[in-house]
Amino acid sequence: MNPDFVPVRRALVSVSDKTGLAELAGILSREFSIEILSTGGTARALVAAGVSVKDISQITGFPEMMDGRVKTLHPVVHGGLLALRDNPEHLAAMHAHNIGPIDLLIVNLYPFEQVAAQKDCALEHAIENIDIGGPAMIRSAAKNHRSVAVITDVSQYESLLRELRSHNGATPLSFRNGLAAAAFARTARYDAAITSYLNGHYAPAPASALPPVLAPVLCLEQTLRYGENPHQPGALYAAAGEKRGLAGAVQLHGKALSYMNLLDADAAMALVSEFSQPAAAIIKHANPCGCAVAQTLADAFDLAYAGDPVAAFGGIVAFNRRVDKTTAEKIVAGKRFIEVLLAPGFDAEALTLLQQRWADCRVLCVEKPGQEALTFRTISGGVLAQKADDIGFDQNTAKVVSRQQPNAPQWNDLAFAALTCKHVKSNSITLVRDGQLLGAGAGQMSRVTSCRLAVDLARQNGHGEKLAGATAASDAFFPFPDGPEILIAAGVKAIIQPGGSKKDDLTIDLCNRHDVVLVFTGVRHFRH
Repeated sequence: MNPDFVPVRRALVSVSDKTGLAELAGILSREFSIEILSTGGTARALVAAGVSVKDISQITGFPEMMDGRVKTLHPVVHGGLLALRDNPEHLAAMHAHNIGPIDLLIVNLYPFEQVAAQKDCALEHAIENIDIGGPAMIRSAAKNHRSVAVITDVSQYESLLRELRSHNGATPLSFRNGLAAAAFARTARYDAAITSYLNGHYAPAPASALPPVLAPVLCLEQTLRYGENPHQPGALYAAAGEKRGLAGAVQLHGKALSYMNLLDADAAMALVSEFSQPAAAIIKHANPCGCAVAQTLADAFDLAYAGDPVAAFGGIVAFNRRVDKTTAEKIVAGKRFIEVLLAPGFDAEALTLLQQRWADCRVLCVEKPGQEALTFRTISGGVLAQKADDIGFDQNTAKVVSRQQPNAPQWNDLAFAALTCKHVKSNSITLVRDGQLLGAGAGQMSRVTSCRLAVDLARQNGHGEKLAGATAASDAFFPFPDGPEILIAAGVKAIIQPGGSKKDDLTIDLCNRHDVVLVFTGVRHFRH
């Protein structure tokens, strides 16, 4: 007999998700005469379905105990899974201790990820859903995949039956190899979910400390056409369990998403989530080329698109409200081209208008944008992690350092300018007026260059008159007053920045000479 093909004569079945189990076990028993061993609730479900089952306690000689915590942690079980079939010493030990081989293991785990994701889940309930025996059996079977096939997901049932039928009740080594890799990936994801949950529940001290171990095991969700460039393969991975944020978005229309679509959509979603008012943002190459807040979502979109109509062509548009028909009518007007639209929801009439206007525009429903606790960037040989920049704008902690005091409209624009600037690549400058982004200087090596670029873009897009009385924000302090000089010369009457330069007094003096409001936040928002 070819050793690469192992006949399945005995199977151990113990599952939490019993979808399709009765049908599978019935086929294994009737069609292939496989002896079925099982545990607890799984055994009862199979017996109720008319499947012949031998309870595992009949094999181990021990009953299930401690509320089911102990049932398969026994040498008879793990010996049957781990024994090397071509090792004489292993075979002798099996014979001496009456251990029968187990050729197939079908196990899926307690639903820890789903249980722990519930907002009202108590710690004790989460801990009781940490599976012990299941991962132990999976690892034993996967380690011995030369002889044992291990099924860890309902989606593998069909391929198991196909292989058994194709090989007269045996499993080929190539099939077992793939199952073993999938099994270890499953236990890795499971342990990662437990680690993340406990790290979050048992917060380290001090509270600002980062966890000593990161366990970001991610599952392949979608293969993309390519990455940033056609010669770079790309894919989307997401954490197992509840899908949230952009990775859990529901695509309602359009062609497949690209790597750049997802990056820009994430930036757009993060920006509009900053605002409590109806807001719209348009992103190109991870920077906002348009952003606005208004009394209605439709007006916010109009203002955002008017910020830089040239750059908005082919952009990604995000909203922080459900898109209604009126807003959709604004979106589809004219000769606009939009790559992606995302919002918490779309009214039926609005969705129909968007679908009719563009065949390929990706329309995404993102119900739970959320905020990641940590953000990650890869470097050669490692990963950089940091707490997410979740600090917004707080007028109560902002410090007016100029003689000129902000009026109410200026406070609104100071907040809007600071929040938009937070989402522009450093060095970043934003110019705003009445809740509309007029121009941004992004990603420049010099902050002075960013000031010039923001002013030039605002003028190019027809906002020259609005600059008279505009508000400017900087993501970090001005080391010299040369940047503010450019902004003030363009008409800016209020500036917000973190402060903290050794030459802050020069910038304060400049603003006082020109009756310009200057506010320090004490918070830097670099975004590299």
